[in-house]
Amino acid sequence: MSLLSLEQVSVAFGHNPLLSKISFSAEAGERVAIIGRNGAGKSTFLKVVSGEQIPDEGVVRLEGGMRIAQLPQELPEANGKTVREVVSEGAGEIHQLMTRYFKLLEDMEQDHSDELGHIQNDLDRLQGWDLEQRVNHMIQRLALPADKLMSELSGGWRRRVILAQALISAPDVLLLDEPTNHLDVPTIEWMEQQLLQFRGLILFITHDRRFLEKLANRIVELDRGNLLSFTGNINEFLVFKEKLLEEEERANALFDKRLAEEEVWIRQGIKARRTRNEGRVRALKALRVERSERIDRQGNAKMSIETKDKSGKLVAEFTQVGHAFEDKVILQPMDFMVNRGDRIGLIGPNGCGKSTFLKILLGNLEPSSGTVRQGTKLNVAYFDQLREQLDPEQTVAENVGEGKETIEINGQNKHVIGYLGDFLFPPERARTPVKALSGGERNRVLLAKLFTKPANLLIMDEPTNDLDVETLELLEELLMNYDGTLLLVSHDRAFLDNVVTSVIAFEGEGRVREYVGGYQDWIRQGGKFPTESTSQTTETKPKADTSTSDVNKPAPASKVKSKLSYKLQREFDGMPDAIANLEAEIETFQQITGAADFYSGDAQKVQDTLAKMAEKEQELETTMERWLELEEMQNG
Repeated sequence: MSLLSLEQVSVAFGHNPLLSKISFSAEAGERVAIIGRNGAGKSTFLKVVSGEQIPDEGVVRLEGGMRIAQLPQELPEANGKTVREVVSEGAGEIHQLMTRYFKLLEDMEQDHSDELGHIQNDLDRLQGWDLEQRVNHMIQRLALPADKLMSELSGGWRRRVILAQALISAPDVLLLDEPTNHLDVPTIEWMEQQLLQFRGLILFITHDRRFLEKLANRIVELDRGNLLSFTGNINEFLVFKEKLLEEEERANALFDKRLAEEEVWIRQGIKARRTRNEGRVRALKALRVERSERIDRQGNAKMSIETKDKSGKLVAEFTQVGHAFEDKVILQPMDFMVNRGDRIGLIGPNGCGKSTFLKILLGNLEPSSGTVRQGTKLNVAYFDQLREQLDPEQTVAENVGEGKETIEINGQNKHVIGYLGDFLFPPERARTPVKALSGGERNRVLLAKLFTKPANLLIMDEPTNDLDVETLELLEELLMNYDGTLLLVSHDRAFLDNVVTSVIAFEGEGRVREYVGGYQDWIRQGGKFPTESTSQTTETKPKADTSTSDVNKPAPASKVKSKLSYKLQREFDGMPDAIANLEAEIETFQQITGAADFYSGDAQKVQDTLAKMAEKEQELETTMERWLELEEMQNG
């Protein structure tokens, strides 16, 4: 039975149709990912479901008594409320009743017995007397500092707090808009496990590809006002979508060819006009109307980074650099070197010292011990995750052009409106105040502003937040081809794996180590984040022997046997045949799905076949990883 349904719902802002007569229904147990380009209407879709946005037309139906909770895209306000207060507010009416109840109890001067009786009855009805226990349990599960003020917390911790606020009401439907933004990897992985156990309906928007792969069992894409629903995972959907786009492109090409032929006919000479077929003229007019109403698919952004002058070979060098705030050790003394062309990812829980590390490296903070030597000819560009470099009251063009109508890009003057077109901002959008933009659009503005300045040292703090998949993949490609030096702070595991060549891991108690490769390589080499208790330690003492740098020590080797047991040896010996068989099965599936009429067949059969192929591909990947693991064990 559907918990939620939308029938013929439309929403438009100006001439831009975000939702055009869409219909949708969902049931408990579904985890529906809402995907689409920035500005396609994903957040609007969630607002329609929650009741914040009244549709221009159509009907939204919710099952009676259903509770909806949501995690908004923007960070909560850094105000003077305590964490406990903010989490309690998620209980809605129960919280309000409890607040009023205790306030009346404190007022000893007047008799409030009648009102107290009504409140007690309401709390009995709502089963609200255990609110404090539920709040304490949620705070413990998320390891939240209950008595700290929101103004004292970083962005990641504030995001944790409102996640707890959303879950405290035990909702039937959970709406998540970019839930992984500002969260560190341990919290993201914890969230994945919690949401996989959620019994209700989840509608979520995310551009974290790993999170999407693990969580979604249904994909809904918003594209040019239309809704496309697909039961399955994201990889299966992308194959299906690619075929649909190819079909659409072929159909549009045939339509445009026919329209062009009719336009040639209508413009023929006097003789042709004398014998003109009026029915054909009316058909041409209809073709023109149909073409004018077609919304073409938005192109991809065009980005480039100008490096101009190269830096010196040495970018920065740490010699026994350590740092502490009062009694809390942030960095144990360490040696470290950044060379020109390095692409280094910084990973670790929120608050572990990544920002402190960067400030010391850039010379903006004096370390407690040790020395920092900076290289020569450094031109630094910095991407700020909180977008504080943008003035929300100014337009996109004013923010990027900084008051000028033209900017210099790669030695050539370019009008700022034309430049912003490369970042998918049409002229009318380029003249829009930044405060009216979506989160992904604001990130594109910051990227556009960042890339107007030549830089040979690029420091990016969570650049992937809110970006759509197409722009994210373009940014990946850009950074992989960047010939300057890159320092990247990110909790996007796929992005790290695709971009960086080494990672600096903050592993608790001020220990910092360097590993070759990306996030998955760090995991394979034995890397792990500190436990919750370790990460929450407020007083950490450095080890007595700090003469040797942690960062220059080799990564800890996995504890494996140098020789395989009989059972493992048999498993290893059978791997090549197993891999060959799986590859043969996948090749068969590829031949089936590659047939010209495959996607025109029964839709359920198409999805089943794609699901089986994806299952075999996953099995092959797992088998390959196991083979490499056993080979490494055998070689000791």
